[in-house]
Amino acid sequence: MKKIIILLSLFCLMFSCEDVIDVDLESVPPRLVIDATLSWEKGTTGNEQEIKLSLTAPYFDVNIPPATGASVTVTDTDNNTFIFNEELQGLYKNYNFVPQINMQYTLTVIYENQTYIATETLIPVVPIDFVEQNDNGGFSGEDIEIKAYYTDPSNQENYYLFEFGNDGNMPTLEVYDDEFNNGNQIFGFYVDEDLKKDDLLRIKLSGISQRCYNYIFVLLQQTDDETGDPFETQPATVRGNCINETNPENYPLGYFRVTETDVFTYTVQ
Repeated sequence: MKKIIILLSLFCLMFSCEDVIDVDLESVPPRLVIDATLSWEKGTTGNEQEIKLSLTAPYFDVNIPPATGASVTVTDTDNNTFIFNEELQGLYKNYNFVPQINMQYTLTVIYENQTYIATETLIPVVPIDFVEQNDNGGFSGEDIEIKAYYTDPSNQENYYLFEFGNDGNMPTLEVYDDEFNNGNQIFGFYVDEDLKKDDLLRIKLSGISQRCYNYIFVLLQQTDDETGDPFETQPATVRGNCINETNPENYPLGYFRVTETDVFTYTVQ
């Protein structure tokens, strides 16, 4: 009998006996996702802007469905209205946007007979002073670390968004405030084990509102790769500043942000 049990155990190990488990996920109606960042890069006119609209999809779906056929406009407090026309499915563009520091802008999206709105102010930003590289960073002591320095204005609250990225890759986002560094020269920090000599790193520093800072901060905490199992339940849905005026229960996801941005292209040494 012991020989039979041992043989059966070896048979299961050799042929990987396992059960197929079907994950039954709850199906919910899709929500509108508003990706609306109007960024005025220093040294440019800022006239060309784009807004992306899409729909949520089931967890295991590979493709993200675009939200087509929407009416998209942005209006400033001087009653200038900028119409965003759909050029590709879900991609809406405008070529005569006029950015003004501290101007308030209101986004209006009409999609499937429902009206979504959001309001933000164009936040200024200081320039990036310089970039510093350390070749002995990370947990291994062999990764490349990048510090992008900037000087925070004194006697005012400021909130910042850093984006670090290479061409073709999703940028890494970091948010900072000046609670403990008001008026000082400080830095945004980036480390990547895949960075190598002669890589071009595009560093973007944007001024953001406190509400935008809080939104991105929570979003980054919930999507951190080190927080645990990717199938774990998130603490809460991260909701932005866009609301559905027609049906508040059918709220959208995403955020409307208007900002001045400084861009620094750094060649890894």
